[in-house]
Amino acid sequence: EYNKNMFGSGMESLSHDERKGESMKIKFLGAAHEVTGSCTLLEVNGKKILVDCGMEQGADIYENCELPVSVTDIDCVLLTHAHIDHSGKLPELTKAGFRGNIFATEATAELCRIMLLDSAHIQESEAEWRNRKAKRSGGEKYEPPYTSDDVYKTIPLFVKCKYSTEYNIYEGVSARFIDAGHLLGSSSIELTVTENGKTETILFSGDIGNVDKPLIRDPQKPTKADIVIIESTYGDRLHEKTQTDHAAEFAAVIQKTFDRGGNLIIPSFAVGRTQELLYLISQIKDRKLVRGHDGFPVWVDSPLAVEATGIYAGGMDDYYDGDTLALIKQGKNPLRFDGLNVSVTSEDSVRLNRDKTPKIIISASGMCEAGRIRHHLKHNIWRPECTILFVGYQAEGTLGRALVEGAKKIKLFGEEVSVNAQIEVLAGTSGHADRDMLLNWLGNIFPRPKKVFVNHGDDEVCDVFAQTINETFDIDATAPYNGAEYDLVSGECLYVGNRQKKEKKVGAEKGGVSAVYARLLQAGRRIAAVIEKHRHAANKDIAKLTDQINDLCKKWED
Repeated sequence: EYNKNMFGSGMESLSHDERKGESMKIKFLGAAHEVTGSCTLLEVNGKKILVDCGMEQGADIYENCELPVSVTDIDCVLLTHAHIDHSGKLPELTKAGFRGNIFATEATAELCRIMLLDSAHIQESEAEWRNRKAKRSGGEKYEPPYTSDDVYKTIPLFVKCKYSTEYNIYEGVSARFIDAGHLLGSSSIELTVTENGKTETILFSGDIGNVDKPLIRDPQKPTKADIVIIESTYGDRLHEKTQTDHAAEFAAVIQKTFDRGGNLIIPSFAVGRTQELLYLISQIKDRKLVRGHDGFPVWVDSPLAVEATGIYAGGMDDYYDGDTLALIKQGKNPLRFDGLNVSVTSEDSVRLNRDKTPKIIISASGMCEAGRIRHHLKHNIWRPECTILFVGYQAEGTLGRALVEGAKKIKLFGEEVSVNAQIEVLAGTSGHADRDMLLNWLGNIFPRPKKVFVNHGDDEVCDVFAQTINETFDIDATAPYNGAEYDLVSGECLYVGNRQKKEKKVGAEKGGVSAVYARLLQAGRRIAAVIEKHRHAANKDIAKLTDQINDLCKKWED
């Protein structure tokens, strides 16, 4: 679900001179104590810069605040990579009046073109379905958050950048894109800002990739930063230690499934993970790692994945790792092999489940929340001879997460289905760095950053990883909530953000809360902001504040 009010009218426009006098500030608008919906507003040197503008996917834990400025006052967007949870709201921004530049790598710009059009198609299809229902029931017409036309207006705004090149995007503001090793073209973004004679380096990690992944290089480690905003998807755990031969592990799953006469169903993100799987299957076939099933068929059942594979295979040499470049030099396409088939139309997709030949079906979405994968689950998950293989992170609240955690029954298209298929996870193929990899990435920065903000992680994980950073490096690390705002020069927390979980709303009146109770909530957030401000205060002041708050609580608890 989109937050329809995120791109409201905001504050009144200010002149450039008025804005230039403001301090250096950061406000967290998405992926704060949540994994998806990345969006951060930076106010520096009189400019308002968004870093990512993503769509939420999976469970929405906290209410998102509105964009605190007019869309037309946003000067530019810096985009870390093309995944929809980082880029998915860009057309909505354009629809609301944004006309600035979107700075991203060339690969990110190319992938966004197809991914945003696919997203728009989904929004348009949902709107068509909703409006058919509304017409029958007399309900109000539903307008999609954006359409294909909005995407076509967004695409020309992209400015394609190269890795490791410093771009002076405004006076006193430069940006450098660093290879994050997560997806083709993915980046960490290093901003160098000079304001009122003071220079700060602000580093946004984006999504940091795993190591030894097919096709793309390992993440490049940064060397300098005063302030870091770092993701924490796997901030509380390590990837399972495996042999480095992922092709052999993958082949073992294929072998067991085909020997049982079943299908291997792989929920996979259409962009990035699907191409890595094709690379591994190509290696499996070349090395003849699957016995007795020569020429086994592989189906990519996702129009978006087919388009993305074309981009991966078409002139993206600047982003490949050494092994992939060596294959290309030999004249081999690393994403093509005998037995590979693509399913574009819905009719093609339906036919796959009528064919009894054991096969691999790779289909989106990767967390099983939507798309053709749900149909393949319906036809295969009740069959004990089949395998459902997960190859990526499964966010809290998604069907994929439920299956990985051992669900015995699931609902698909209103029907309860038993989970009899084998549920497997291919270890070591995650697209995200684990806890120690994240710490290793951060630990390469010297001198140490003075402040680290932790985002892009599950609710509890953000806090756990912030504490880990503090204990490991003796760095002031915190996990901000949605709407939290900080002065980057003084380090002061200006607003603590929204800590009220959606699932725990109290005092609802017609879907909301009373005005009086809303004031009480605001007062609670103000107290939380005061507590945060006293994090490094003298012990006697902290003790005094604690006693006063406890006295207040005792008065109203009795």
